[in-house]
Amino acid sequence: MSSFDPKQRTTVGGQITIALYRIAQAIDYLLRERGKTMRLSPAQIQALLFLRYARPGVRTMGGLAQRLGVTYATASGVADALEGKQLIARAPLPDDQRVVTLSLTDAGEVQTDQLENILDEIEMAVNDLPDADQAALFRATRAVVARLQQRGYVRVYEMCWGCQFFRRNAHPDDPRGPHHCAFVDAPLAESVTFFECPDFVPTGEHREVES
Repeated sequence: MSSFDPKQRTTVGGQITIALYRIAQAIDYLLRERGKTMRLSPAQIQALLFLRYARPGVRTMGGLAQRLGVTYATASGVADALEGKQLIARAPLPDDQRVVTLSLTDAGEVQTDQLENILDEIEMAVNDLPDADQAALFRATRAVVARLQQRGYVRVYEMCWGCQFFRRNAHPDDPRGPHHCAFVDAPLAESVTFFECPDFVPTGEHREVES
């Protein structure tokens, strides 16, 4: 049975699957259209947004490859294009010259400002739903994403608040930061907790801490 075949969409699950597919198509369209006006590819757009919102420790070439779900070589090509447009800069990590860090330039910050509203059409469509439907949709899509994450099809990036590894005010007098991340076993400054992290696991879900 294929959800792509209209004759096979006889179940609610199949109809919802196609609806999610159409939403994905809409997002892809929005990225491509904005990219045309700004002369950016969808991958370049995602890279700029990644560098704005990812926690500082993962703004590396390897981190970008992981975020885009591509090889290191492909991520390097995306970075080359953005560097050629003078939107990002790269530099070796002071403590490990083999690691290439990435950052937005001033021009990159300006360009990224113009990308912030790409998903507004999607959010407005959701906001038009009754509150009860929004709550049900939130629970349902969160469960679907969790299943896909467990299967390795998607990686969830979220900020520390609500993560099972986050320890709020674990050491309030530590100059490095008042909070603590149990995943990396390190203090967290307040500002860092508001960035997206690839190690995020919602409270209530289980994940082994890598040794």
